Amino acid sequence: MDQLLQYIEANEWLIPLTVIVSLGSCVVLEALIPLFGKRDHKIRHYGINTVFLLSTVLVSSPIIVLHGLVFVWQAESEVGLLYLLDLPIWMGLLLSILVLDLIGQYAVHFMLHRVKWLWRLHMVHHSDTLVDATTGFRHHPGDAICRNLATLFAVIMLGIPLSHYLVYRLITVVFAYVTHANIRLPERSEMILSYLFITPNIHKFHHHLERPWTDSNYGNIFSIWDRVFGTLVQGEVNQVRYGLDVLKTGRDNDLIYQFILPFDFSIKTDDRVGLFSRKHA
Repeated sequence: MDQLLQYIEANEWLIPLTVIVSLGSCVVLEALIPLFGKRDHKIRHYGINTVFLLSTVLVSSPIIVLHGLVFVWQAESEVGLLYLLDLPIWMGLLLSILVLDLIGQYAVHFMLHRVKWLWRLHMVHHSDTLVDATTGFRHHPGDAICRNLATLFAVIMLGIPLSHYLVYRLITVVFAYVTHANIRLPERSEMILSYLFITPNIHKFHHHLERPWTDSNYGNIFSIWDRVFGTLVQGEVNQVRYGLDVLKTGRDNDLIYQFILPFDFSIKTDDRVGLFSRKHA
């Protein structure tokens, strides 16, 4: 286990390779076993979401540098819960992945939906009406900053070493693409996997165009957080309609508008007044 973690830490190319392989695999599967049939404007859709990917990389770079400094500082000062617990390597790795998924994905995702000014940033992700694997990297730069800061908080709190963080990144990249992919898995496989993991069908409900479905299924890797905190929704996936009911038709492909969408104060968000509100939009 230790040798594997050292290998992952020493080879920076593993994450971009995982991005290419997982995204490419999802695109192929979308052609072979699509959840929803033929779609128009696919190339344009890919292009728009790729621009968001590039913007995310740009704004995340300084925070990634900050992550690196934190990893060096923690290794030298041995600050964090993991240093106090002195767990076996495999157990420390599992705990790191669980905490990163809880704080860096579920918790921050919950806040992005329940706090009005954060929701405005996150609406860009939900405005996509052609949800597929590329939707996994369609995030407003402000949304991406919030997510990166949340993972940094988890790293500092737990004292997560770089190797554990990189394993988490490799896993979460795969889940980000697979859960958004326009693919239909066998119902039995979906059901079995969903007891522990977020599956494509589970996440599709999260992208339904209206509340309360939109405010559910916040997990990225594990479905246990949604089960524990009562935010899990399951049902007939054919009922799902993508997008946001508060946006005008056609604005999802308007790239310039999507970047300024958080500052369009004509959009109704007044009913998002509390963290635990379950009202319809």
